[in-house]
Amino acid sequence: MPELNEDAIAVIGEFISQRVEESGGAGAVIGLSGGLDSATVAKLCVDALGKERVITIFMPSSTTPEGDYEETSVYARALGVEHKVIGIHPMVDAFVDVLGVDDPRYRGNIMARCRMTILYHLANTRGRVVMGTGNKSELLMGYFTKYGDGGADFLPLGDLYKTQVRTVARGIGVPEDFITKPPSAGLWEGQTDEGEMGIDYEHLDMVLHGIELQLHDDFIAERASVPLEKVRDVRQRHLANVHKRKMPLIPKLGVRTIGLDWRE
Repeated sequence: MPELNEDAIAVIGEFISQRVEESGGAGAVIGLSGGLDSATVAKLCVDALGKERVITIFMPSSTTPEGDYEETSVYARALGVEHKVIGIHPMVDAFVDVLGVDDPRYRGNIMARCRMTILYHLANTRGRVVMGTGNKSELLMGYFTKYGDGGADFLPLGDLYKTQVRTVARGIGVPEDFITKPPSAGLWEGQTDEGEMGIDYEHLDMVLHGIELQLHDDFIAERASVPLEKVRDVRQRHLANVHKRKMPLIPKLGVRTIGLDWRE
């Protein structure tokens, strides 16, 4: 399993406060879904910025579990942050009707992009930045919607595998209910992240960490106790989603080109 740097919480806290200060923003806006990642980011932001500089938004759809309404509200009150509830089902239904969408996966993409639009609208009108909630496991697998839940100004958990996020969450006092809840994007009834990817996060993180260390697939399969075909599938999905982790490519014409050799 990938080890967690003992200074991880302090490093992330400094990252949050420094990036918000550099951006000139008044604080952070976070989409609070009822899952572990968003609960962890919200707590990290409160610890780094102060509760008065954090706004959480719960954006339920027609497939959002009823329990998430109460859990997010109770958690936001415990954090002491400003909390908003904005239902996305009317706008999602409008897109679905106009586009003739009948596949739940495409509907899920629309849902994610509607939420991104709401987050950025509030961030713009309140002079704040959008703190994303994606983790390293999701980023490496491309398990997010481009310009949807992948649309954010900063990703505090972006270098933490899902299993490491659980450790951080316990370290900062995130309620255990969020930590043990099966990860789900709530795209349809009964949908779970692990079920959709076909592998649990413990084994996925071991495979991805092996890829990060540039180990051979057969060695990864043996050490992680994962079938070789599953390791190859994870690697293929990782490679197929490179475009989701980069800015759109630009043909090189100038001395220094954004996304290629222009170092910020």
